[in-house]
Amino acid sequence: MTTKMSLFIANYGRELRMGVDLRKNGKMEKVTKFVERMKKVQEETGAALVRVQKETKRQVDRRRKVGNRVILSMKDLVFKERLVKKLVN
Repeated sequence: MTTKMSLFIANYGRELRMGVDLRKNGKMEKVTKFVERMKKVQEETGAALVRVQKETKRQVDRRRKVGNRVILSMKDLVFKERLVKKLVN
């Protein structure tokens, strides 16, 4: 969404004085095209990531069987009682 207002005006409520005109004709069209292109790229990337995630899950589930063992990191687990040393290492 374009406000057609510089960030300086939005922040400070006045025009920036630099001695040169920063606004040139035709720049907003290029910016809006860039924003639209970036939104399209983000949508396509998100869709591709979802496709890859589903395909990876399908491949893993195909090889997974009931009773498979899973390695569990105990680094972030908190227990009320102290565990036996051989179970922690």
